[in-house]
Formats: sequence, structure tokens, C-alpha cells
Amino acid sequence: MKSALITGADRGIGFALCRCFLENGWQVFAGRFMKDWTELDELKSAYGGRLSLVELDVGSGESVRRAADAVGRQAACLDLLVNCAGISHCGGDATAGCLNVNALGPVRMVEAFLPLMEGGEKVLCFVSSEAGSITLAHRDGGVPYCVSKTCLNMAVRLMFERLQPRGFRFRLYHPGWVRTYMSGHKSTVGNFEPEETAAVAYRQFTSRRNWEDVLVMSDVSDEIWPF
Repeated sequence: MKSALITGADRGIGFALCRCFLENGWQVFAGRFMKDWTELDELKSAYGGRLSLVELDVGSGESVRRAADAVGRQAACLDLLVNCAGISHCGGDATAGCLNVNALGPVRMVEAFLPLMEGGEKVLCFVSSEAGSITLAHRDGGVPYCVSKTCLNMAVRLMFERLQPRGFRFRLYHPGWVRTYMSGHKSTVGNFEPEETAAVAYRQFTSRRNWEDVLVMSDVSDEIWPF
């Protein structure tokens, strides 16, 4: 049975991705940040042992290391890692907060889980955004979020240069404008529900490409974006 770990799994796209992987027979490790949010508990009731809930704050190096140890005790290897956790705002220094979660969080995850992934399928997935594209920059606000996604894209590029020659496959995904929880509550505006973009993400993350030696950012319509 193939295994996947998904960060930001409590709700939104992350939760929808958990369901997609489970429905397709995967062992899923769900990175749980919000203990009082019960949707993951309900999903575990339906799928039992194939869903493991892992306490995880990608903004904390200690939390990430504990999560890696916890997964390592349950699985011989990890096939696929989905970096989905993200925020669009936070109190205090918003730019530092967004950078810590959106950009540095995935870097921490890859560094901590690399040893466990060496024996698996070696698929690294990152949920990014058009907000991080310098070439097509069109927004006039939301600086903390946009900067964090640009930093994420650069971090993924650098990881790609180092890890792709070692057999790792990369997916950089722009989910579109989703009615999700990025602002802290369920948005009423957007073009897609989390389940819609998660279904496309699952297909892209699990399909093989003939051009794995090229890093691209693909979107919910299978279009390629410059970043």
C-alpha cells in the first residue's frame, strides 16, 4: 500500500486531498494542527487504520521533527509528501508569519522526511499560487502572502536542482481561486470548492510525466504558469 503525508489536513484543500487519497487506497498520514476541528476524526471513523492523525505545526521545527519520528514508527517508508498547509494572514508581523508557514514550513518538512522517503516513490508536492509568480504579478495588495509564495517557489526550484537527480519527482500546483479557509473562515467567494481542485491535484500528484527533469507550476485546468 502506498503512503502519503498531507500537511494542513484539518480542512479545505488538505482535508479534501486526504479523502481523495483514501478513496484511492492509500495509507494517509494527516498533519493535524487544529485539535478542536472534528472532520478528521469523522474521516478516521470511516477509514480506520488507513488514516493516521499526526500532530503537526509546520511553523515549528520541533513539531516537524516529532511528526517525522511518529510517521517513521508506523511506516517503513513514505511515498508522497503534500505540502498544503498555508495561511494568508496572521497577527503581529504578518510577513514573518506567512514566510514561516508558507515558505519555510515546506522546507522543514522536506528536510525532516527525506530519510523516510528515500525508500519510497519519492514524490514531493507543493501547493503554491499564482500570487507567487513574479512574471505575471498583477496584485496590488496582500504583500505577506505573495512574498511567501514567491519564496516557496524559489525554495522548490532549489530543492528540485538538488533532489531531482536523486530520483525525486516534483509537483508544484496552483489550485486556483478556492472557496477555502485561508482567512480563518470558509470563504463565500472563489471559482472552486476544495473538493474540485483536490481531485485535479490528486491526479497530477500521482500521475507520471515523461518530463520529470523539468519543474513547472501547473494549475487546476492543467495549464502551465511561469514562476
